Amino acid sequence: MELFDVIVIGGGPTGLACAIETQRAGFSHLVIEKGCVVNSLFNYPTQLVFFTTPELLEIGDLPFVCEREKPNRQEALKYYRRVVDTYKLRVNQYERVLKVSGADGNFLVETEMVMTGERREFRSKKIVIAIGYFDQPNFIGIPGEDLPKVSHYYKDAHPFYDRDVAIIGAANSAAIAALDLYRHGARVTIIHRQATLRPTIKYWILPDIENRIKNGEIKAHFQTIVTEIKSTTIRIRHLETGEESELSNDFVFALTGYHTDNDFLRSLNIEIDPETMKPKFNAETMESNVKGVYLAGVVIAGKETGKIFIENGRFHGGQIAKALLNSPKTHK
Repeated sequence: MELFDVIVIGGGPTGLACAIETQRAGFSHLVIEKGCVVNSLFNYPTQLVFFTTPELLEIGDLPFVCEREKPNRQEALKYYRRVVDTYKLRVNQYERVLKVSGADGNFLVETEMVMTGERREFRSKKIVIAIGYFDQPNFIGIPGEDLPKVSHYYKDAHPFYDRDVAIIGAANSAAIAALDLYRHGARVTIIHRQATLRPTIKYWILPDIENRIKNGEIKAHFQTIVTEIKSTTIRIRHLETGEESELSNDFVFALTGYHTDNDFLRSLNIEIDPETMKPKFNAETMESNVKGVYLAGVVIAGKETGKIFIENGRFHGGQIAKALLNSPKTHK
């Protein structure tokens, strides 16, 4: 069995950046991704435009050229495919990591092919975990949340034309979904437990959603929670008055945020702070408390997922590569 210098778990922009930087440093690598390359970006809304300019999404010094000032989802997907091709990165797509065992210098990674169920094993000297958080939604835990009409991801507005659509949450993704759905003919209702929209909504989006609510074009129930989701309705309760009511409903988007897979981190004996949910790691080398296991990207953020983006997570690969050059287990 081939012994890789580094196995990177997660094929998002940060994972690809880690593969590039370790490859540049002279290390052999393998990236294992349970979906497609940059799977989280693929699952973003179809018409999404990034909030940032293209140079801040670049990895490996490969220029990101786009048509307008800010790139859209399609341009980003094309760019990261070009990254993989340009650097000839070894990426195993649609392969899920089941277990990591062993120790620094000799790790065993057990996987399962998503399409066939085939089990495989790989060995490496070092492990980099760059799994992100978009695959782990924060469930509300109410009756009916498992109904087919409920989704924790928003992709496209067209299927919801002339339908009653409820959005649970009022952060940036909820505001974007609400506006897109409204402009494609859906009847949109926002339900949020706080008294106002989240102030962190992007400055050019906030006035738009506020005006749609003010004009009654998008309905909003603040200081309100959903208590039950039924096949054709949802039940809501006002938190101050306790008043309950039932609304006609065809679809629900529970956009209540996401979290990293802490159970997977714990399975590797990585310590996690119970309050912040941040894993223990060295901020200079990105090495976790487990020798030979490094963390990259939003996986280090704990509850503060809004503080790590592609823009800053892309630099973690360079820190890790530098640390590997100084490690006795992988010293070149």
